[in-house]
Amino acid sequence: MAAAVLFAAAVAGCSPGGGHTAGSVRSGSAAAAPPAASIVTGPGPKDRYEVQPQPAPGSCHYRHTADQQPLPDPACTPGAISPAVSQANLKDTICKPGGYTSTIRPPANITGKEKAENAKSYAYTGPLADAEYDHLISLQLGGDPNDPRNLWVEPPSPGHVPGKGPNNPKDTVETHLHTAICKGQITLAAAQQAIATDWTTAEGRLAVGTGSAPTPAPDADGD
Repeated sequence: MAAAVLFAAAVAGCSPGGGHTAGSVRSGSAAAAPPAASIVTGPGPKDRYEVQPQPAPGSCHYRHTADQQPLPDPACTPGAISPAVSQANLKDTICKPGGYTSTIRPPANITGKEKAENAKSYAYTGPLADAEYDHLISLQLGGDPNDPRNLWVEPPSPGHVPGKGPNNPKDTVETHLHTAICKGQITLAAAQQAIATDWTTAEGRLAVGTGSAPTPAPDADGD
């Protein structure tokens, strides 16, 4: 019931009339300590995906860290996990030899339409090719493939070269956490909570090493 209420609130708009939502900071300002993410459970992988409704235009507001890394609006994008992935079945899902995420990823003809509408939700006006339609809790961390509460148009990070496509350091964080999960160093739930709360602090919160990025699995995704 709680998940259903949260979904309805997000799709209807993070705040009535596109107003500023509690706990979020308007784009361009430094984010205070982010609120705890209210992660929900999505519908999980499907044989056939459908375009999902997005929050109302202008109703979601980016937050930014002190060094201007982008964070989503927790009211619009709290993160959603897949019911198909659990601590008990890691070896058969996200840690499966040969890869897992490519088997559950929604096709581009679905996510492309969602991305265009979600850009309106977040009032993103830059080139869509320079922004990533990002799973807040990535597929390699057991995130839900197509729940709108787990996807947002993530704008470029500092240092981005216009026209060069996304530059997303969050991808490396996700790969580090995925490796730590599969090595038994951290739990699935801890990684999901940390990445949903603030991807820029997730490794530090979980004491995961931040050396060079490990070699990703064949289908490890950065979204």
